[in-house]
Order: sequence, then C-alpha cells, then structure tokens
Amino acid sequence: MTSSAAHWENALLSPELVQLAAMALAGLAVGGVVYVLVLPFMSGERKAEKRVATVAQGQARARRTALAPLQTRKQQVQDTIKNIEARERAKRRVPLRTKLIRAGLSIKPRTYYLLSLAAGLFGGLVVLVTGSSPIVSLLAAFACGFGLPRFVLSRMIKRRQAKFLVEFANAIDIIVRGVKSGLPLSDCLQIIAVESPEPVRGAFVDLVEQQKVGVPLSRAFERMYERMPLQEVNFFAIVIAIQAQTGGNLAEALSNLSQVLRDRYRLAAKVKAFSAEAKTSAFIIGSLPPAVMLLVYLSSPNYISLLWTEKLGNLMLIGSAIWMLIGILVMRKMVNFDY
Repeated sequence: MTSSAAHWENALLSPELVQLAAMALAGLAVGGVVYVLVLPFMSGERKAEKRVATVAQGQARARRTALAPLQTRKQQVQDTIKNIEARERAKRRVPLRTKLIRAGLSIKPRTYYLLSLAAGLFGGLVVLVTGSSPIVSLLAAFACGFGLPRFVLSRMIKRRQAKFLVEFANAIDIIVRGVKSGLPLSDCLQIIAVESPEPVRGAFVDLVEQQKVGVPLSRAFERMYERMPLQEVNFFAIVIAIQAQTGGNLAEALSNLSQVLRDRYRLAAKVKAFSAEAKTSAFIIGSLPPAVMLLVYLSSPNYISLLWTEKLGNLMLIGSAIWMLIGILVMRKMVNFDY
C-alpha cells in the first residue's frame, strides 16, 4: 500500500499534470474575462446603456437651461449672505472697552493693560524664584499676563449675562402689565430702570438716558445689544421695532416673547443638568495629570525636578502642556451643546 500511495503522489505531482492544470486555470480565467467584456456587445446591453446616457444628458441639459435663472438668483443670494456674514464677523471684533462694559467693570483699557502687565511680571517672578528656567518663567509670565486676565474677563462677562437672563423675562412682564394698564412704553422702560435688579437695571438705565438725549429707539436697542450680546435682547429689539413700524398689540407680542424666553431658560437649565456629569468627568480627567505631578513633587522632588532643571525635561513639559491643552479643548467641545 505504501508503494501504491507513493506512486499516485508522484503521478499527481508530475510536471506534465501540473502544467495541464495551470493551462486549464489560465484558459478558464481568459474565458471569463472575454465573456464579461464581449457579452454586453453581443446582447445589445452596451447600446441600451448608450441610449439611456444620451437621453439622460439631454434631460440634464434641458434642466440646466430651465434652472439657469434660478441658479443665478441662488448664487446672488449666496453672495449676499457671504457679504452679510463677513460684516457680522467684522462686528464681532469687539474692542476692549466694550468687553469691560459687558463685564460690568468701570475701569479703563489702560488700567486693564497695567493690571495684566503686573500679573504677568508677578507670575513670571514667582516661577523664576522657585528655581525654574528662564524659558519656563517667560511662559508663566505670558500665561499670567495674557491668558489669565482674558479668562477672568470672559468669565465675568458670562456670569453677568447669566444674571441678566434670570431677570430679563420679569422685566418684559413689567412692560406687558404697564402697557395693559395704559402706560406708554417709555414709562415702562423707566420703571424697569428704577426697580429691576442689576444688571438689567443698568442696561435699561442706559436705554432711558439715550432716549432722553434724542437717540432713536432702534439705535438705542442696537447699543443695548452691543453691551449685552444675547439673542434674547435681539428678540426684544425686533419685537419693539416691528410694533413701532406696523402697529399691533404690543402687550400680547411681549407676553409671547416672555414665555419664549422662559422656555429657552428652562431648556438651558436642562442642558446644563444633562451635561453636568460629562463636565465633571472632563474636569477630573483634565486635572488628574497636574495633580499627580504635584503629588510626585511633594513625595519625591528630586525625581521630578529633572523636568524643569534639564533642557530635555523643559521640552517634555512644553509638549505635555500642549497636548493637555488640546485634550482640554476637545473635551470642552464635547461637553458644550448648542441649543
């Protein structure tokens, strides 16, 4: 049996049989390719595809001819929208004086720059005294003099805007009740300027003072929106402007606006509650590396001091700070929601 199996194995592995098998496979492959390429021409399928393509091209050409005026109009509208967006982006370049007003600060830009310079010098000096290299001290001075004041100013602006939103719907209700009782709009605005809490009172005080010196109401609302750039203020200005031009029931319009503002406030509170867990996780993840670094420094300072005493350690610190900043910005983008 062993000799018979060896004989069949030698017969199967003979060069002639292997050559015949390769030729058969090559013939099948060539035949399959020829079949795929030649069959459409023999069955008329390729002609049908050409006729369908010709008809489709004719229909597309006719459609483009019919839609040419519409496309031209659409292009004009797109160009107009781009110009409007460009102007809006130019308006978004808010000067420092306006930012200070939005934050509720009465200081001048010069004072702000002096305070920023003092903070930068103090931060850089503190880091330099602790034994860090001059490069790290310069980075700390830049962060304390440029980044920290802007961060604090931005937080103050957001906090003031949040306080404004809490009382803005109540201020609109005062106008609604005043208009229903027969008071003119100017008297209702004066009541808000006297009785409402800050920062609503300050915004309406400026509005009333501008009216007293003859500034048009539309322009006064534009300045109010510049100092308090919120969509709710824009809605209020639009309602007042439409009512002044077309007339109508101002009390009903402002009542509906007040309800919309309260709904938006409730929606913002829900979004804040739903995203609280994600924000807490992002805060823990973002603060973990500096916290571990501080604990390692307290437990074994000689082990980690190489990061700011050696040039390679400084480069590693800079790279880590850059990556940490990128990660924090990504997490911030993930936990902030538009509504």
